[in-house]
Amino acid sequence: MSIMMKAAVFIEPGRIEVVSKPMPDVGPNDALLRITTTTICGTDVHILKGEYPVAKGLTIGHEPVGVIEKLGSAVRGYKEGQRVIAGAICPDFNSYAAQDGVASQDGSYLIASGRCACHGYKATAGWRFGNLIDGTQAEYVLVPDAQGNLAPIPDGLTDEQVLMCPDIMSTGFKGAENANIRIGDTVVVFAQGPIGLCATAGARLLGASTIIAVDGNDHRLGISKKLGADITLNFNTCDVVDEIMKLTGGRGADSSIEALGTQATFESALRVLKPGGTLSSLGVYSSDLKIPMASFAAGLGDHKINTALCPGGKERMRRLMNIVASGRLDLGVMVTHTYALDDIVAAYDLFANQRDGVLKIAIKP
Repeated sequence: MSIMMKAAVFIEPGRIEVVSKPMPDVGPNDALLRITTTTICGTDVHILKGEYPVAKGLTIGHEPVGVIEKLGSAVRGYKEGQRVIAGAICPDFNSYAAQDGVASQDGSYLIASGRCACHGYKATAGWRFGNLIDGTQAEYVLVPDAQGNLAPIPDGLTDEQVLMCPDIMSTGFKGAENANIRIGDTVVVFAQGPIGLCATAGARLLGASTIIAVDGNDHRLGISKKLGADITLNFNTCDVVDEIMKLTGGRGADSSIEALGTQATFESALRVLKPGGTLSSLGVYSSDLKIPMASFAAGLGDHKINTALCPGGKERMRRLMNIVASGRLDLGVMVTHTYALDDIVAAYDLFANQRDGVLKIAIKP
């Protein structure tokens, strides 16, 4: 007889509900994690709205903090009862894609079912939790390829301090890394939601000397100042592109980071770039993008456009938690609300409608 657990599952567009599901079986390379804290991501809201398709009945969520309940027989270097996180992206690091440097695009585990080509390259397939397998908004989650994906939490760090590491910290920092930031650069970050705030913090850590944060919410712009922004611009009160060109003496920014996923923010991020600048795109786009010819210099401006999916794996997680443990950055301040798993539908309503100054919600099973 199966042991049952609570899980938040996708029912249909507009409906996520808490249901009872069987606890997953643990294979030799897996680990069963008892969730102590997880959260809701903007991508989960895309799923809720039907803008990103997933299977009906799938458990949602991809940001796990917890305790190892059971280890697969082949997993070494961990012990049951240990506090760990796993990245939102959990590839097989033995795969072709991982060894090619694009682990986040690893779909090797889909080959046997015929859903992926023989070498296992599939865009976004490294994102398994709440996308292609049951996710983390539950009492328990099965972590595949656990030896490459579980990362022990340093002593003294709370769940809330490391809750941002599995996804938004890794994603935001990747946005800064993909922006080719050099010491002394001017960087513009469009959108100061959780991902954009992490990109702002990452740009500061990478050595940018002037960081311009753009958003329409003064509360978020205030937080961006605390995380590294030098100048904040509210797009409701100024022409952001004109203002940035003035601030850079007409030169343009060295890099821009687009952290929302709309035509308007993408286009603005391109318009503010200097010739030879880099646009780092983190947005999840739900329609085709158009590139304005003048801003793109008809394709002759030496511009670079980089896209990214959150890097995962235990080494990435170790490095991110080291930053938190060092005191250089505390993203626990982003946790503005706490809800029980039983109340996650209300938490989704709060988060999707951006009420009450919400940034991130700690979900506690």
